[in-house]
Amino acid sequence: MGKEMESPKEQSSYTVEQLVAVNPFNPEILPDLENYVNEQVTSQTYSLDANLCLLRLYQFEPERMNTHVVARILIKALMAMPAPDFSLCLFLIPERVQMEEQFKSLIVLSHYLETGRFQQFWDEAAKNRFEQAIQAYATHLLSLSYQKVPRSVLSEAVNMDGASLDKFIEHQVTNSGWIVEKEDGSIVLPQNEFNHPELKKNTGENVPLEHIARIFPILG
Repeated sequence: MGKEMESPKEQSSYTVEQLVAVNPFNPEILPDLENYVNEQVTSQTYSLDANLCLLRLYQFEPERMNTHVVARILIKALMAMPAPDFSLCLFLIPERVQMEEQFKSLIVLSHYLETGRFQQFWDEAAKNRFEQAIQAYATHLLSLSYQKVPRSVLSEAVNMDGASLDKFIEHQVTNSGWIVEKEDGSIVLPQNEFNHPELKKNTGENVPLEHIARIFPILG
């Protein structure tokens, strides 16, 4: 005899990740995936695989699409930059949905981040609550481009000034190896193969894929 169908009670014992792995094209897991998106928002967790699975199911069940949940997926993907998650998610969203105002705003925010236009981003995103993730992205982008950053440039990139900026810099000095110059307050960033090209190994080897993925956003 074939394997018997599992009862709803048995299915509910699976984690969302297990449901995605075992039966990703089953529309019956739609509610579980939607609830999981909301859980990611409240618990500050993230699962790209689960979110992509939900967007694929929406393609097969367009009448069941919850645009509020889709917007939350895009916000979580935006917070994952410089990973290409936002583009991966956007590819699965119908163009008619992308034309809605809330999604057009998120696409604009994504463009600002990809091109390093932080001041425009902060002006656009003033009412959203994902500053910490964006600040991490901004400092990462600066580390790819600068050996030494003027305080004014850092202030604009992370949308901080005054005491809050001082506290942020102090944290980076302690945890990330930043050095503050006494003369003008500029920040010396740790050396890496991007801001100090001479550190690159001259072996003819290809650049690792993860390095390409990190530097790609600044090429937009």
